[in-house]
Amino acid sequence: MTKGKLTGVGVGPGDPELLTLKAVRKIRESDVVVLPVSDRGLEVPVFSGENEREEDGLNNYRNKCVAYQIVKKAVPQVKEKLKMYLPVPMIKEKDQLKKIHDMDADKVCELLEEGKKLVFLTIGDPSIYSTYMYLHKRILKMGYEAEMVPGIPSFCAAASRINDSLAEKEEQLHIIPASYGIGKALELSGTKIFMKAGRKLPELKRRLQGRSEKVIMIENCGMENEAVYQGTECIPEEGGYYALLIMKEEKE
Repeated sequence: MTKGKLTGVGVGPGDPELLTLKAVRKIRESDVVVLPVSDRGLEVPVFSGENEREEDGLNNYRNKCVAYQIVKKAVPQVKEKLKMYLPVPMIKEKDQLKKIHDMDADKVCELLEEGKKLVFLTIGDPSIYSTYMYLHKRILKMGYEAEMVPGIPSFCAAASRINDSLAEKEEQLHIIPASYGIGKALELSGTKIFMKAGRKLPELKRRLQGRSEKVIMIENCGMENEAVYQGTECIPEEGGYYALLIMKEEKE
């Protein structure tokens, strides 16, 4: 029997119209849709059948999976697909994360061994701070086929939203995971993008006071609850997981 393939599909930042044609095709052609679940209530991978029901106990996980909510608006057929729910908790304990990622990979390989075509839905692009990559690397190492379908990153969508460029000519562009520290990043020249900045907003706001750069925060870019804040003084003290902050040097 021919072994299956795992495809990490980037679904963009939130607007279903930003899904690529290739992403839509891969989702339609898949046998199983893999949904990452950050809810700590899910401790082991769960495989569900077809025909979603409100009372099946997994509806809560589907509702919390932002990537799935985006896709079902563009590809309604996804609701009829077989689904696998994988635990991907937002923690930093390396040993615990390794154990969970290894468990997820083993369960995915069981389906690949059966020849199934799997798509893993991930926000933005699978190559940029995505939980998909932990699975992708393991699947390749275990001798199975895995690929990626690029998606539009949130910072590119944010640039379109504010109707401005991120970098021109010799300008540098820096993408920074805010949750892992911001101190040295502020010393970099050029445009700085702080991703997943929600929990770091108080520190960012304090450090940005009095600086000359243009500062814009976009939260939930492309989603129904999108919000844009112009200027350091307008940045809220609290923000969600999908808060993104752009610092751009002012040009004369």
